Amino acid sequence: METINQIELTDESVFPDENVLRPILGKSFNGYRALLNLFNQNEMGYEWRYYRDGKAWLCKVQKNKKTIVWMSAWKGYMKATLYFPDRYCDQIYALNISEETKEIIRKTKNVGKSKPCIFEIRKMQDLADFNEVMQFKIKIK
Repeated sequence: METINQIELTDESVFPDENVLRPILGKSFNGYRALLNLFNQNEMGYEWRYYRDGKAWLCKVQKNKKTIVWMSAWKGYMKATLYFPDRYCDQIYALNISEETKEIIRKTKNVGKSKPCIFEIRKMQDLADFNEVMQFKIKIK
């Protein structure tokens, strides 16, 4: 996935609360709120933290101390990424997700020995495939 946009939330002194996120996300803010609701429904905790190595605020989403999702804010959308060891790729491609999503995942370069599954959350409809992959991540060890 080619990055044309720049990551937002690079000022360490500005915590990314709703007042900060709303103008950055714009029309996709409701998709972000639906994403948080999905995390709550799945009894997952999330925390925004500034990471000096990446020079940006990221949101780590966990279930029972297991990291499930990393989120970052971009102009007009929220990026939600799930990382899987390579050995799970075939199972990811067998999930009930769109062929378009599978192709995006296939084309995304590995990070070390992990396959990132990157979702751009712009509207509530973007959550269906994301949720399917997230549920798989929750279930695996």
